[in-house]
Amino acid sequence: MQTSGAGREWLDVAFAEKDEAKAAGARWDPQARRWYVGPRADRERLARFTPRPPLPETLPGELRTFPAGQGLFVDLIPRSCWFTNVRSCVEPRDWERLRKLIIDRTGNECETCYEPPDREHQLYMECHERWHYDDQTHTQRLVRLLCLCTRCHEATHMGLAKIRRREFEAIEQLTRVEGWTFERAEEHVEAAFELWRERNRTNWTLDLTILTDAGIQIRRPPDARDRADVAEAELARQPERA
Repeated sequence: MQTSGAGREWLDVAFAEKDEAKAAGARWDPQARRWYVGPRADRERLARFTPRPPLPETLPGELRTFPAGQGLFVDLIPRSCWFTNVRSCVEPRDWERLRKLIIDRTGNECETCYEPPDREHQLYMECHERWHYDDQTHTQRLVRLLCLCTRCHEATHMGLAKIRRREFEAIEQLTRVEGWTFERAEEHVEAAFELWRERNRTNWTLDLTILTDAGIQIRRPPDARDRADVAEAELARQPERA
């Protein structure tokens, strides 16, 4: 197991595995935001959480400023690719590595509103994907991962905000961060949905090269023809947020 910082032996533990790791003696470091081997840990049980090689701060081919000049904006994913994202295409431990990389390189603050996490107000740092759409090849290529707070992430995924009956709060965040009037924000949302409707006419092929070039193994996503069923099943499980 890799040792780092104050002699601790760090672990790669996915969120869904935290209870198992804790039961085996892993402990959580809130400052490093990482699990490590506790003093009386069962090392044999924790062996499967041995860290993988560190990821580069910028993934191979990643465009850290894509799209240029943009702050917070509505970034709708075509229906054929709903819930067929990076998190669903990599192992949970690799997703945790990616999530930690993105949050750490921003200093644990949102890249659009610059707010830090606030557990009391349920404001957390989350990982968001940015895609380039090639209309000639019908390829949806991952070009960037960035850190967004819960509120900015909700505004970005305005379609999901509508489903959760959180549209007003999401638009309010757009006005707060971008300094827009409510009317200007609504115009932006409508333009985003018009582009989304246009892109829905195509079944997109996912290109996750920036991950495979970083040594991350990809689990094959559902075929484009089957993704609508995946999306509908996932939407049925989505909770409504008060």
